[in-house]
Amino acid sequence: MPQHLEIFQLGAPIIRMVAKRVSDIKASEVQALIDEMIYTCLESKGVGIAAPQIGHSLAIMIMASYPNTRYPYAPKMEPMALINPKVIDYSEEQIKDWEGCLSLPGIRARVPRHTHIEVLYYDREGKEQTVIFRDFLARLFQHEYDHLIGKVFIDRVESTQEIIMEKEYQRLMNAKLSKNESSF
Repeated sequence: MPQHLEIFQLGAPIIRMVAKRVSDIKASEVQALIDEMIYTCLESKGVGIAAPQIGHSLAIMIMASYPNTRYPYAPKMEPMALINPKVIDYSEEQIKDWEGCLSLPGIRARVPRHTHIEVLYYDREGKEQTVIFRDFLARLFQHEYDHLIGKVFIDRVESTQEIIMEKEYQRLMNAKLSKNESSF
């Protein structure tokens, strides 16, 4: 059974390091780490996690989107591991939307991100894959990819005025959900 790993917080040096490429994807330690990352992500109610967040300087990220109280409009997907990801192309268009992070608990910010992004990565079987992520999944990919290059979402905000606390974010989301429900 996978373990719930400690999630490192902003201030831990590993959060600001550039992650190393994974050389042996099929190694049992790498496969076990992927299982533990998926487990930790889901148990922490996250939609994604990167290896540096759990103390490993490796270019591995998990995307595990699903609708929840933090992201009510998130699409549902099976958790997937992206190893040694590389951005091939991205849209000129960017949209600002709210993000939070397991390594910066209690903080939300409106972050500009590309609306779609084309990515080359290796799956956990070591097969090269190419995919285009759009909208929320494009945002999620860019957020997790930032962890692999030593960045966090608040590095991307255009103004500190767009950083708020989780409690205020939840108040905004509840008001938005109530307004949407009353319009039917």
